[in-house]
Amino acid sequence: MGPTGTFPAAPAARPPWGRALVTGGAGFLGSHLCERLTCLGVAVDCVDNLSTGRAENIAPLAARPGFRFLEHDLTRPDSVAALPGPYDLVLHCACPAAPADCRRLPLETLDAGSAGTRHALAVARRDRARLLFTSASAVYGDPLVSPQREDYRGNVDPVGPDSARAEAHRFAEALVTAHVAAHGTDAGIVRLFGTYGPRMRADDGRPVPALVARALAGAPVTLTGDGRRTHCLCYVDDVVDGVLLVAASRSVRPVNLGGGDVVTEAELARRVIELTGSTSRVMCVGAAADGGPRDHLPDTGLVRELFGWAPVTGWEEGLRRTIGHRTGPALDGGPVPGRYEDIAAGSAAAGPGPGCRPC
Repeated sequence: MGPTGTFPAAPAARPPWGRALVTGGAGFLGSHLCERLTCLGVAVDCVDNLSTGRAENIAPLAARPGFRFLEHDLTRPDSVAALPGPYDLVLHCACPAAPADCRRLPLETLDAGSAGTRHALAVARRDRARLLFTSASAVYGDPLVSPQREDYRGNVDPVGPDSARAEAHRFAEALVTAHVAAHGTDAGIVRLFGTYGPRMRADDGRPVPALVARALAGAPVTLTGDGRRTHCLCYVDDVVDGVLLVAASRSVRPVNLGGGDVVTEAELARRVIELTGSTSRVMCVGAAADGGPRDHLPDTGLVRELFGWAPVTGWEEGLRRTIGHRTGPALDGGPVPGRYEDIAAGSAAAGPGPGCRPC
């Protein structure tokens, strides 16, 4: 079977990497990957230009052996020389995925998907390292089928309001695939769906952090339509497990990760209010409809079959841990061992606008 069909067995328990590079490592997902890798005893270089990531996400890792933060823009021409290595693994997370970030920084998002990915691939080729690109469900655009399998080509508007997000990830995937074909680079792709958890910014345009921030502020929790729109959620610890499983293999073709739970916005909002003890009211904005557009929903048959991966953290427990990160240990369920290895893992919003009504 050719490179696009190469899928060996799942990895052994101990990580096969001595030093890893995590691009976008100060962001939400990147910081969790840095944390898990250091817990596994892997030395980590975390590179980030802090345009969307935050230094406080990785501050607790500064004292860990082998961890190093490099503030650098991966789109710069000197990036390969600036990342000394040598690396055994490159986890490429430096392409913004949050909807609000991609709309605010469309040119930077496209640069990260193109020049940033090219430079990450060049580092991996230089060091003969395994590279895994953390792509997004945005590559499927506004899907006409649900759930989406990896062989679905998507329904993308290249000039729409979210085109930078979709096209940056699609082009990055094309670059990874071309590198494998042209240079034999050991590289793969995971497409992430609905990841949430501690360290998400309240202003990144995704539902969980926005709802939590409003509830903690005591502000009205506003929903679109009649609250029946659904969201596919997967807790970050489960996603990190899946990323490392795929990273430790030699899989080349894209692999979906996500799909732990599908909940309505109204269910999500009401549970957030209960868990925070908030006095916020749930308000709906706009005309009641059939729930509006549905979030991306992955078909995860491939990752289940090849790697035995499936989410284990229910959405209510995931919310409890996410809220606990903001409010202190009382709501925090505590660290959960990763399945990759049996270890212990170490905004006040304005009131409702016109057209708001109780849900």
